[in-house]
Amino acid sequence: MNINKCIFTGRLTKDPELRALPSGTSVCELRLAVDGMGRGRDEVGYINVTAFGNGGEAAAKHLSKGWLVAVDGRLEFGEWETQAGEKRHDYSVVGTVEFLAAPRSDSDAPEPTEAPELVAA
Repeated sequence: MNINKCIFTGRLTKDPELRALPSGTSVCELRLAVDGMGRGRDEVGYINVTAFGNGGEAAAKHLSKGWLVAVDGRLEFGEWETQAGEKRHDYSVVGTVEFLAAPRSDSDAPEPTEAPELVAA
């Protein structure tokens, strides 16, 4: 049996980007900064996150740069070729996103009393 599960907590580095697949399914792309995940123990690492369907729509509607979120999902490998013909690859997390806290600089905005859980397809 193969197990592919990961859980991360970090802050969004930019506003979520929502788009629709040709099938009509919504997909939201997020970028997460995670403390202690960089090359050194004290360095920040970055993770791309994908949430599908209603969960992706809710993320795009309610989240913005700086939000603290928890991500629970699976690690997915991707490959592509640049316009210059160079091969590239990366890993991303496909899963659910939970709202934890509003951006630090956004002290006037009330935090949600009941944060919805965003579910991936």
